[in-house]
Amino acid sequence: MDKINYELKFLDILKNIQNKPKLLLHSCCAPCSSAVIKRVSEFFDITIIYYNPNIFPKEEYDKRKVEQIRLVKILNVNFLDCDYNSDEFDNAVCGLEAEPEGGKRCNKCFYLRLEKTANMAKQLGYEYFGTTLTISPHKNEQIINQIGAILQEKYKINYLFSDFKKKNGYLNSINLSKEYNLYRQDYCGCKYSKN
Repeated sequence: MDKINYELKFLDILKNIQNKPKLLLHSCCAPCSSAVIKRVSEFFDITIIYYNPNIFPKEEYDKRKVEQIRLVKILNVNFLDCDYNSDEFDNAVCGLEAEPEGGKRCNKCFYLRLEKTANMAKQLGYEYFGTTLTISPHKNEQIINQIGAILQEKYKINYLFSDFKKKNGYLNSINLSKEYNLYRQDYCGCKYSKN
């Protein structure tokens, strides 16, 4: 390949990088988002949205948010913070308090957080929305992706279908958590999972 063609090819690559589609990526916590950001940053201009009204108590929410902010600064990713309002979660799961972990209550929680992400992505002009939730071996990626598909139709915005636990995604999140010395919580987030 001659020098001119090589330089043109390189400029085309740079052009494509500058025009990456914008992704509003919901994050439940810094450890889960670490490996996901690393995996998709090659393809998207990422903004992390931190919307987690399910997290209890408020001190735990704040601790996780501080870690998320620290990580996005390290990885040079944009950050969108949402106000903490645990009433939104309580209202969404009302009547499902006795459900087992991983049941209908969790599905409502996924829907609540993904809908906020889809709505904000649409309002703010993003091409895609998605979530880091599918990196967890404790989360059902099929249900999360079904919710994403419903919201994609509702808001007329692309959903990033994923199963981020594949290709050692969860293991990578553990290793990156160690590398960045991230706080790793020992429960999903809500008062029911804490119990």
